Amino acid sequence: MQYMLLINESEDAYAGEDGATVMEATLAGHMALIEKLTASGKEWSGNRLREAATATTIRYKAGEGALHDGPFAETHEALGGYYIVEAETLDEAIEWARMIPIPGDGAVEIRPVHPDEDEEM
Repeated sequence: MQYMLLINESEDAYAGEDGATVMEATLAGHMALIEKLTASGKEWSGNRLREAATATTIRYKAGEGALHDGPFAETHEALGGYYIVEAETLDEAIEWARMIPIPGDGAVEIRPVHPDEDEEM
């Protein structure tokens, strides 16, 4: 089964004097994870996303959609990127998710990818 690992982190972790150092360390952590995923032979994909300020959101209320600039979330965290990993179990997906570097506060949401019509749920 495929699991999406959604990386939610505070963009503030990359600001200030140490911002470049934190970014460099975080990217090194991602490179280490990518090496482990590749060595495992499991299928995976992923992407880094641009800053939350570049997002556009359609917020729905009573079936009507209103367009907003920005992520328009009720949180200080932003979706920074994701991985899609092949895992036999949720526990295995959790193991991969725990390897994702998150500087400061943040979270990784682990969600099964909806199977194709031909696959079992």
